[in-house]
Amino acid sequence: MGFFAEQGLPHGRDLLAEGRALARDWRLGPSAFLRHVAATSEHEFKLARMADRRVMQHAQIGYRDVAKSTRAYAEIWEACAAKGVTVDRYGLCLDWSMAVPRARRKGAQQGTGMILPGVEDFVRLANAAPVAAHFGDFVLGFPAAVENTQAALAAGSTAIGNLGQYFTFRIPGHDDDIAATTQTVRALGLIAAQPVKVMVQSNLDDGFAAQFTDLASCLGMVLVERHIVTGMIGAEIGHCYGHHFSDPLARLAFQRALAQLDAAPGTMIYGNTTAYRGSPPANFASLANYLLVDAAGQASQPTGHAINAVPVTENERIPEIEEVIEAQLFAGRMAELAPGWLAMIDPGPVDALAARIVDGGRAFAAATLRGLEEAGVDMTCAFQMLLALRRMGARRLEAAFGAGVTDPAAPGGRRPVAPATILSELAEMADHALRGAPADLSGLRVMVATSDVHEHGKMLVEEILRRLGVTVLDGGVSTDPAILALRVQEAKPDAVAISTYNGIALDYFKALRRHGVAVPILIGGRLNQIPDGSNSSLPVDVGTRLAEAGALVCREAADLAPTLAALRGARRKG
Repeated sequence: MGFFAEQGLPHGRDLLAEGRALARDWRLGPSAFLRHVAATSEHEFKLARMADRRVMQHAQIGYRDVAKSTRAYAEIWEACAAKGVTVDRYGLCLDWSMAVPRARRKGAQQGTGMILPGVEDFVRLANAAPVAAHFGDFVLGFPAAVENTQAALAAGSTAIGNLGQYFTFRIPGHDDDIAATTQTVRALGLIAAQPVKVMVQSNLDDGFAAQFTDLASCLGMVLVERHIVTGMIGAEIGHCYGHHFSDPLARLAFQRALAQLDAAPGTMIYGNTTAYRGSPPANFASLANYLLVDAAGQASQPTGHAINAVPVTENERIPEIEEVIEAQLFAGRMAELAPGWLAMIDPGPVDALAARIVDGGRAFAAATLRGLEEAGVDMTCAFQMLLALRRMGARRLEAAFGAGVTDPAAPGGRRPVAPATILSELAEMADHALRGAPADLSGLRVMVATSDVHEHGKMLVEEILRRLGVTVLDGGVSTDPAILALRVQEAKPDAVAISTYNGIALDYFKALRRHGVAVPILIGGRLNQIPDGSNSSLPVDVGTRLAEAGALVCREAADLAPTLAALRGARRKG
């Protein structure tokens, strides 16, 4: 199992030394939050709140308009404080173009997130209110890791991520894993050299957890990442999870498993956004469902994770400031009510599942580290270890080192010790999408790809197609249009199905046509885009323009089957 064909790769110790040397000039800057709470770091603050069993709150913000983001930073905190609710931390959503070094960023493809041109912009935003600044998305894990980490530190941030994205995210046109790994290890050295504890944040759901079939594998990655970041490099690491944890029992059991491993303090428990499938009133039920579990978990056995109330409009558009405030006030009340439910929770099933997750996670981590060493990876080199994990990928990792019994018929090649809830969730969504749909579309060959890194949309499309008897061809995740065009040319499918999310729907479709993809293109997901030349914070819907340009628009998963049936009917007539 060879991972490195390249010659002259750097050694982790040299990259870490270069990063540590940068700490002479790049130290933690002033922080309105740390002054307000009289702490040296968010790590210290979290430990104090854990001791008091106080539930912390997290909100995500990051409008394209930096002035609006800065205004939101202050307005959300002030409005909530006036109602007696404290927002402790913000996750600041940078645009994916921020992953590209500043000198090369001008030509990078932009999404819908926030673009901070200079260090002063980081500083101004992060100090607009006494809330902990969490610079997560598109900092660590990419070619711009060092310069973005420097800016985050200058802004007083003591939680910097997102290491999970390093393993799975690809930036169109800038997919150089050597550069991404080199700069990430340097940035980790800079973080480790700070005079206070700066947490390296890793969102498991942005990493391999979205692709693993076993929650034990997810916990195993916590141990593997902690081995590298804390054991080898000497930095603190805090993990986030929650996007795909839809089952309350599994969600609470995973939190308990983290507590058993002393994997605390964590950063936040992200909202179960895949459960948002209906109108805002229906989504409030999903919001209450996961917040109650998360608040009860922190009140009874704290791990330092802040709870995250995702506005109920998230599945339709980027929420407005008032909607973020509304969600945070809702979370504050849920945190007050949660302790009253503790006596009603039977710890038996939770503890039993947590024990299986812990045992399986330890087995996965031990087998993974042993497997890397046997494959010739230098286990003293953080660069080699990270790059080997990235190149191996979630599916191969779980098949090779998972804790479950080998079973070729199982989705991950093994029977899960604790099945990931994404599997049952996808099955349920496919059931819903196929109600009243044609039963058999066998004979069709469809290539499925994503325009960005959100793979669960692709997984749902593939599940629906398989049930319809369609031959599924893999077009990849976050695939550049030129590369996808080559795959189409080689495989000659009857159609291409694109799952999109990150605000580039129309440009991506047009690029496929420019690169010669002539077969029908079905496209669904978040069909939006920020208009050219606009600095607006909100993208606009481009579904109608896509249809006018010739795309087969599928606004819902249920549209997939009838669209393909019509396509097959037209082909037969032709």
